[in-house]
Amino acid sequence: MTTATTTVYDIIIIGGGPIGLACGLEAQKAGLSYCILEKGCLVNSLYNYPSNMTFFSTSEKLEIGGIPFVSNNIKPTRPEALEYYRRVATSQHLNIQLGQKAESIQPGNDGYTVSTALNQYKGRNIIIAIGFYDIPVKLGIPGEDLPKVVHYYKDPHFYAMHKVVVIGANNSAVDAALETYRKGADVTMVIRSGEIGKRVKYWVRPDMENRIKEGSVKAYFHATLKAIRPHEVDIQTPDGMITIPNDYVIAMTGYQPNFDFLRQAGIQLSSDEKLQPTYNSTTMETNMPGIYLAGVVCGGMDTHTWFIENSREHAELIIKDITARKM
Repeated sequence: MTTATTTVYDIIIIGGGPIGLACGLEAQKAGLSYCILEKGCLVNSLYNYPSNMTFFSTSEKLEIGGIPFVSNNIKPTRPEALEYYRRVATSQHLNIQLGQKAESIQPGNDGYTVSTALNQYKGRNIIIAIGFYDIPVKLGIPGEDLPKVVHYYKDPHFYAMHKVVVIGANNSAVDAALETYRKGADVTMVIRSGEIGKRVKYWVRPDMENRIKEGSVKAYFHATLKAIRPHEVDIQTPDGMITIPNDYVIAMTGYQPNFDFLRQAGIQLSSDEKLQPTYNSTTMETNMPGIYLAGVVCGGMDTHTWFIENSREHAELIIKDITARKM
């Protein structure tokens, strides 16, 4: 292992998404030295969103660092967001190291050492802004590991003329079902609850409900997928188990933060199913002195608690606390 630098930064920011970038901007404003570590490309999670995705939020609510985000329509698209955050990062000359996945955080005499596969980075303070998009929530059923099963949906064309099962009833599942249906897929939705999710974008929900009502998209409510095989799947429905032909399964079952990474860093998690990380809501500091949380990772399994628009303020709270301690 080589050492990236002998510099001890004031802050190491883990995660190069919108909130990680916001933390970098605030650190810059405060005159603090920092380094942002991103395991993939710039705003990696947004890059892996569906190609045709439109944000629920308006562009001004996605702005960071007070830098205007101008989009063609009220609600920006994924390409517009990628362009905006890229221009923010380059125009503000943010110190970002891409392709550097943080594997561990170890305490030391002067703060912490963050290790990646090739380098080590030292910081007096750590901000963890890793989001929750890396680890899908698995179904735990036979056949889930078959190549025909995906937990990330990108583009509908691939599924044209195929028999597709979409699991879920929230935004990602509804987008996948509608887009693949409109590209000529034979779509069946498997929905655990009794309706399309209430969080689904208000201009999309009626479209999905109407497609189900007219029979263009088949939907089984109060149902669960029980087994997946190369050419068919088993679905438990209120009327009993059924087997239908199937080519692909798009399992939009949700995602979760890297809890093992948080535990390794010494961050305490709640003992219930929410696995809520411990932090001070006024400073965002965890039970580990000098380690802070920012963004959606703060919610644990409640991944719909925090968004870009309501967690941008985390950057200001954290930098304010760090600056105060330096004085």
